[in-house]
Amino acid sequence: MSDRTTTGAVAVAGPLLLGVRHHGPGSARAVRAALDGARPAAVLIEGPPEGDALLPLAADPQMRPPVALLAHAVDDPGRAAFWPLAEFSPEWVALRWALAHDVPVRFIDLPATHSLALKEPVGDQPGEQPGEETAPAPGGEEATPRVDPIRVLAETAGYDDPERWWEDVVEHRSPAADATADALAPFTALAEAMTALREAYGDGGHPRDAVREAYMRIQLRTARKEFGDGVAVVCGAWHVPALAARTTLAADRALLKGLPKVKAEMTWVPWTHRRLARHSGYGAGIDSPGWYGHLFGAADRPIERWMTKVAGLLREEDRFVSTAHVIEAVRLAETLAAMRGRPLAGLSETTDAVRAVMCEGSDVPLALIQDRLVVGETLGEVPDSAPAVPLQRDLTRSQRTLRLKPEALERELDLDLRKETDAARSRLLHRLRLLGIGWGEPAEGRGSTGTFRESWRLRWEPELHVRVAEAGVWGTTVATAATAKAESQALAATALSEVTALAEHCLLAGLPEALPVVMKALADRAALDADVGHLADALPALARSLRYGDVRSTDTAALAGVAAGLAERICVGLPPACTGLDADGAEALRRQVDGVHSAIGLLVAGATPAEAEATPVEAGAEAGAAPAGGLRDRWGAVLRKLAGRDTVAGIIRGRATRLLLDEGRLTEDEAARLMGLALSPGTPPTDAAAWIEGFVGGASGGGMLLVHDERLLSLVDAWLTGVPADTFTDVLPLLRRTFSAYEPGVRRTLGELVRRGPVPEGARNDGTDHAYPGFGPGLDADRADAVEPVLHLLLGRTPVSVEATA
Repeated sequence: MSDRTTTGAVAVAGPLLLGVRHHGPGSARAVRAALDGARPAAVLIEGPPEGDALLPLAADPQMRPPVALLAHAVDDPGRAAFWPLAEFSPEWVALRWALAHDVPVRFIDLPATHSLALKEPVGDQPGEQPGEETAPAPGGEEATPRVDPIRVLAETAGYDDPERWWEDVVEHRSPAADATADALAPFTALAEAMTALREAYGDGGHPRDAVREAYMRIQLRTARKEFGDGVAVVCGAWHVPALAARTTLAADRALLKGLPKVKAEMTWVPWTHRRLARHSGYGAGIDSPGWYGHLFGAADRPIERWMTKVAGLLREEDRFVSTAHVIEAVRLAETLAAMRGRPLAGLSETTDAVRAVMCEGSDVPLALIQDRLVVGETLGEVPDSAPAVPLQRDLTRSQRTLRLKPEALERELDLDLRKETDAARSRLLHRLRLLGIGWGEPAEGRGSTGTFRESWRLRWEPELHVRVAEAGVWGTTVATAATAKAESQALAATALSEVTALAEHCLLAGLPEALPVVMKALADRAALDADVGHLADALPALARSLRYGDVRSTDTAALAGVAAGLAERICVGLPPACTGLDADGAEALRRQVDGVHSAIGLLVAGATPAEAEATPVEAGAEAGAAPAGGLRDRWGAVLRKLAGRDTVAGIIRGRATRLLLDEGRLTEDEAARLMGLALSPGTPPTDAAAWIEGFVGGASGGGMLLVHDERLLSLVDAWLTGVPADTFTDVLPLLRRTFSAYEPGVRRTLGELVRRGPVPEGARNDGTDHAYPGFGPGLDADRADAVEPVLHLLLGRTPVSVEATA
């Protein structure tokens, strides 16, 4: 059974044993009252002893919970564990009480040097959840099923909800009642219950608790020799019977013999309320940290104060909530508590009242309240004097310099790379991504989509401190660590696309020192790789780097020769690679053709006028590749080969035809001729459907092309109506996939055009608009002229008359 879900205490002849529930505000208030009354000579707290040197930092004004002790293995930083503490955690209250009264305070749980070395987490480690299957007990004995003590006690009391029982028994005890009653009474009563549960369930499915409890007993004996019996112990209530038991020192030491060890380091790190929640994966979590924090911090009238918070949040979201709503919600919550036989309104009553009164029965705003208030987004702070790896200190300095404060709440960040500060922010975020520290993730920009804009989605998670510790093996600063890791990845990469993506990342992250190693690896992989698909996957990243690298003032000259060489090899090897493909292979190669086409467009767009005008001999002598202008022509010739060969897969032929048409290298008449050939009766229907998918499929604007060119639409319509019935079911999935990607308005217009039927050839130029309203068979010069003044007005330019230009 896990102490994380229990509460209780016992006062024995000797030390004062205060059993608590971790992160329980009721337990925290009771501990404070007990310490105020007993005035112990020393305070012992369940926690790793390596943290003793860090305890004085809890009194630092910069320390603001929630925080956590982070322990990690020096040789394996990924092997880590957290001990979180919130403002309403009994351990935090005991710690602050001891520091405020100059009373010695220590941690007495099993050291992290042992718990990190064990195969399974020990104590309150991330990932340990009630009900999980446990490992066999020492000695090969069969493990006892895990038991939730709170649930057992709640069911014994006739409750079906353990949390509701806990609130009624502990959390709803008013501070005034605690002040007048015996401060030790709740500890004594609940400790007796824990003793009965230990007698019934033994270790409760946690066989390694015996090791922890043996170590705690040894530390308790040491403290009693030093301070006498005036010692207070704050620990999980499940451990209280074990600490009160009479055992010998030799027996406890025997349980600790042979434990594995690792070298461990420890520090304080910020924590969040969200990470205290059970659903976050932390085993000792609670369902409602924000609600518990409110109960602990509210001096009086907690329900009224809570409803005021809820009203403030809803008003921030532009929902109408008046004072009358707050008053009525408080009344309803208190009425529900009375009807349900509860001493005070709890979270369930307040939630029901808020839903009915403030949310008008809707769960949509209630979900916002659950996220922002019941769970909460509070992020703690630790002082600068807390120990940290050098990489963490450099990251903290960079965050302050760039004014990028870590926040628990997710937020959007838009960067203008022409500004020095924003460019530095971009480099930092890209370097952290390269190191595996996922503080920021690229997002779709809401404004400009130009090369000078970047959008990020930022959210700081406590676990990122572990990632920073892991990345510390690469260097002491973010820049040197990212450089070292990029060089290592370049040497270890086996695929050409991996190296090109890494080169792009180095440019985005501003790592010029890593580029020579990456470029050498890129040249080596490119020279050895003969797979056209691999070359096609690698080229887009290089093209983006060449096109956009100058935005960050980085030198991309070394990439130009490699990119041009890859493009030349693709132009040579692509036509043979497009034959003999199955449907999946053809679709994959079609995507690669799109990528190469876009990449070559970027390469040509980034070329200087001299490069664009030069001949292959003049511009490619040194690089061994065609210049931008020659490369465009080479690629156009490749697309013509793909469009005209019957042996090429239909989807690729259709796509090549469409790309040539969009580039102006193919007239509408030629495109119609190629479509007519592809849709001829002799072509198998599945091949014809694949050609159509390549020509008008995806988000390439193919639907609007059919809308404006009725010849193409009539060809598709005539072919479709002529598909034999026995093969129509084979063609239908391809066609549905193609046309379902169109916008609803485009599909509706195409349907109207097909329903109207084809326009007779002789009637196309009779001056009548035969097409669907808004679309005509040809260019309407009068309507186009009417738009021109508006365009001049929008662009801020003075229109020039035709006579003046003549």
